[in-house]
Amino acid sequence: MTESSNTKLSITEPSADESNQFDFHRMPRLFGEPLGRALFRSQLEDFQVDEIIDLQPRGEGEHLLVHIRKRDQNTTWVAGLLAKLAGIKRNDVGYCGMKDRFAVTTQWYSLHIPGRELDIEQLQHDDFEIITSVRHNKKLRRGMHQGNQFKLVLRDFKVDPAIVAERLLLIEQRGVPNYFAEQRFGHDGGNLHEAQRLIAADQLKGNRHGTGIYLSAARSWLFNLVVAKTIEGGDLNDQTGPLWGRGRSNASAESALLETEVLADWQGWCYALEHAGLKQERRNLLLKPENLDATWSENECLTLSFALPSGCFATALLREVAELFRPKFEAL
Repeated sequence: MTESSNTKLSITEPSADESNQFDFHRMPRLFGEPLGRALFRSQLEDFQVDEIIDLQPRGEGEHLLVHIRKRDQNTTWVAGLLAKLAGIKRNDVGYCGMKDRFAVTTQWYSLHIPGRELDIEQLQHDDFEIITSVRHNKKLRRGMHQGNQFKLVLRDFKVDPAIVAERLLLIEQRGVPNYFAEQRFGHDGGNLHEAQRLIAADQLKGNRHGTGIYLSAARSWLFNLVVAKTIEGGDLNDQTGPLWGRGRSNASAESALLETEVLADWQGWCYALEHAGLKQERRNLLLKPENLDATWSENECLTLSFALPSGCFATALLREVAELFRPKFEAL
């Protein structure tokens, strides 16, 4: 028996005038309602992310790896700055994953500078801090990192610490739904509304056409619908869901039946994803954090630290604990 919220999410493909169809917050939770409201990301230090990279730099090679700490800067902006400072093309700068802007984050970049030495002082900039650098023989590419270490602060969280401890123990033991969170979908689901427009116009064609962000959002939304339906009906353990694309699915018979039911009204989206150059993949429905730790401080502030695999969202865990609200000035 699941303990999910009673809130039900429609799984019918949206029409143009259904503005609330893409509300991620209506997705069911595994452990019922949040324990209370908490102020989230009111300060940069409330969201800290350190990239975990399973890489042994060679100490030589055509690429310079640069470990960078940045505040209130997004990944692609810093990549552009590094290219300009190093005097190379933007495509010669690599990184493993996107990091939130309104945060304090560390991550690795690679600069392709074959046959030349680069004075690290040349890369100094006010928008970031260089922690270290080392030569390597390969470019960093998306998804190469192992995961991310998070340190997150929930403020004004007026909940009994004992009750919070019980919820965190459940999360540690059973995990949480491996949702793609609202960052993937844009403010008020804007990326999904644009994906729907492109699909209706037969213009969702792939990254080379500049629609990659909407492709990713559409694919992620279909996955979330499968997660939501599975929560309503049973157990997430050891199950996977579709990252839709072309090719044969290796889903179990039970999973395939559920996915057929969930996506029956989304065939237009499935067709578009299949013809946009994507291959069918699978993703775990359940997300288990590692080294989950909680610390209370004065003024009802809860600091959570944990590690997640690459491609997983910290807010998928937080929504099982608290209803998050943000300052009005901070956009998604």
